[in-house]
Amino acid sequence: MEMQMTFIRKLPTPQELKEEFPISPEIMAIKEDRDRQIEDIFTGKDDRLLLIIGPCSADNEDAVLEYMHRMMPVQEKVKDKIFIIPRVYTNKPRTLGRGYKGMLHQPDPEKAEDLLNGIIMIREMHTRIIRETGFTCAEEMLYPENHRYLSDLLAYVAVGARSVEDQLHRLVASGIGIPAGMKNPTGGDIAVMMNSIIAAQSPQRFLYRGWEVQTTGNPMAHAILRGYVDKFGRSMPNYHYEDLRHLHEAYAERDLQNPAVIVDTNHANSDKQYLEQIRIAKDVIHSCHVSSDIRGLVKGLMIESYLEDGAQKIGGGVYGKSITDPCLGWAKTETLVLELADLL
Repeated sequence: MEMQMTFIRKLPTPQELKEEFPISPEIMAIKEDRDRQIEDIFTGKDDRLLLIIGPCSADNEDAVLEYMHRMMPVQEKVKDKIFIIPRVYTNKPRTLGRGYKGMLHQPDPEKAEDLLNGIIMIREMHTRIIRETGFTCAEEMLYPENHRYLSDLLAYVAVGARSVEDQLHRLVASGIGIPAGMKNPTGGDIAVMMNSIIAAQSPQRFLYRGWEVQTTGNPMAHAILRGYVDKFGRSMPNYHYEDLRHLHEAYAERDLQNPAVIVDTNHANSDKQYLEQIRIAKDVIHSCHVSSDIRGLVKGLMIESYLEDGAQKIGGGVYGKSITDPCLGWAKTETLVLELADLL
């Protein structure tokens, strides 16, 4: 039986797209400088806290750029304590495979899917952010095959809770040259996450985009704790002092480079109660003050924030308000970043 799949059009390769939409030497220099600083944080040479912060989904280029411009003076105020990597997530995992899958699929959330335009638009948006604000950003590596469309622009990738057991995600993470955060799976099994870090830190040979490739291994692959869902469907947090101690022990039992964790303050850690992110972020900083082991392990926080508090349905019409998970609005975000700097 023939595959039940219609081939719509052949898309440009990443190399072709990069040639059509190239980056300037200035952007290349910004990325190289920021990559070095981020690496110093993961290797312990720099003790600043990483803040991976921004919208749950980057759904509107103008609102995303406004958010980034507002973040610039905040970063300047806290630069001695905090290094900000904005979230610009343009691929969204959908548990049921339905609904808005991000700007990659739908450049306009209210119009039909258009993946060619989506790929171009997300590349142009990331380029514009660096050019206008000097920020290189974080993405979720939802589709490992697509990473190369943005590989010359990104500062950080996260591998999601549903993808972390997938072989291809682990293997591609081993060769991307920037930090790869491996989230604990939705069921909460820390061993699964640790196995994914081992795989991503190891050299790998595999098939990728029609090529046989060899990677060197990624010494900056690390853990992200995002909470989990128990067998009764309840959200269970894993950011507490005890969880961080157990993770420290899990790292000590394994031969891994640069033990590190980023704590995701939303998702199952907050039960998607977005205002709880403020308390959770401060709680993690408190744990860092109590234990030097935890302070050495915790490299940063992941926070979902946008221009307006909360979330809305697609077509809701509120500029800068999330159309996926609820986010902290700008006023609360700015206050929180400044408070975290004071607590460090």
